[in-house]
Amino acid sequence: MDISRNQALELLRKYNKEDSHIKHALAVEATMGFFASRMGGDVAQWKLAGLLHDIDWEITQENPEKHTHEGAGWLADAGYPEEISRAVLAHGWSICSDVRPESDMEKVLFTVDELTGLVITAALVRPSRSVMDLEVKSVKKKWKDKAFARGVDRDLIVKGAEMIPMPLDTVIEWVILALREVEAEIGLGSEA
Repeated sequence: MDISRNQALELLRKYNKEDSHIKHALAVEATMGFFASRMGGDVAQWKLAGLLHDIDWEITQENPEKHTHEGAGWLADAGYPEEISRAVLAHGWSICSDVRPESDMEKVLFTVDELTGLVITAALVRPSRSVMDLEVKSVKKKWKDKAFARGVDRDLIVKGAEMIPMPLDTVIEWVILALREVEAEIGLGSEA
């Protein structure tokens, strides 16, 4: 792939000014890279898909039905591989897109997008504000509390884990492990 991570980050920042959106993109990027390395995927490509998956969110949040569609178009126009544009569309399947995840990269992106938010929120309520001491059982406890991170669609995450297919506990564990690699970058831990 001829597109560098710096070029992708520059493109992301062109359309995204909110720090929270950049941090979410970095979290999903790291998670996608971790899953790719464990599942035999193209790590660079999976990370690009994770970094750019919500590229259009700040533009489309007032018209959520346009989310993923604008971004996929921008990526195609910028010369990104079709696999990246399709992954962006597929991560919104059943929400704002009718593109069903088919490849492993698409299935993982669909699954971990929401889950990274839940894991990060679970870390933020810990005294350490860290994923370094976060365990799967702690995330599962928060998962059961419907008032906790109420915007996270747990059914969507379960559906995604089944599509991969992978046990939910393993998916959660891998997200935690992936986020440990970028903890400071995404505003967690003692550096936050």
